[in-house]
Amino acid sequence: MGLFEGKKGLILGVANDHSIAWAIAQQVMAEGGLCGFTHLPDRPDDERQRNRRRVAMLTDRCASARFLVPLDVSKDEQIKATMDRAATEFGKIDFLLHAIAFASMDDLKRDTIETSRSGFLMAMEISAYSLIAVSNAARPILNDHASIVTMTYFGGEKAVPGYNVMGICKAALDSAVKYLAYDLGPRGIRVNALSAGPMRTLAGRGAGVDDMLGLYEKMAPLGRNISYEEVGRTGSFLLSTMSDGITGEILHVDSGYNIMGSPGRLLNLVKP
Repeated sequence: MGLFEGKKGLILGVANDHSIAWAIAQQVMAEGGLCGFTHLPDRPDDERQRNRRRVAMLTDRCASARFLVPLDVSKDEQIKATMDRAATEFGKIDFLLHAIAFASMDDLKRDTIETSRSGFLMAMEISAYSLIAVSNAARPILNDHASIVTMTYFGGEKAVPGYNVMGICKAALDSAVKYLAYDLGPRGIRVNALSAGPMRTLAGRGAGVDDMLGLYEKMAPLGRNISYEEVGRTGSFLLSTMSDGITGEILHVDSGYNIMGSPGRLLNLVKP
């Protein structure tokens, strides 16, 4: 019997086969879980429906993937439509994965001090407030003792040059995790964040992941970068009943990079 046998839930934010959300969803479905998926809405002039097609190429092959719907988290009516579809398909759900973040490339490429007002508001709404919005909308269909997991990054805890405005959004997201964990705690519903090391995802490429990969490999205690499978297993653990006693936490999957207070073994490479 699989870890998610008889469990149902939502996976929000798969973009393609390199998405961390997809790595987690694969683990959940392999353990018997049933999943509903969302994709970024396509533009009205995009006849090829590129966003939907990229995700459908993955979900169409999985019997455990029960539906795929568009979701723009800046629109409450689309959030509600997603929850209504989940209620129709599943009744109640046991887990919700939030893997949604966005900032314009113009703002990501600027120094943080030059972030535009409109860009800041949009990035914060989509990357941080959306967790509050979807968690609130999901309350009627969440089973007691359900699990909510979001994706964060170390740039919300420490200044990471190049991460810029997204680091501020992740700091807000990390705080939201704690407050939501408190609000939903009486029902046994847990809210946690998974902080993965750099990976070549769509979002990672926008944040200059290639430079980070070399740094992590040299500095992290394990002396290597992480794999999709490792993040997938950890994410599914947080969504499962195996982590019932954990809430309000940020769990790092980064080969230990976050614990370092000095460059560590990287110093050996720069000695004269």
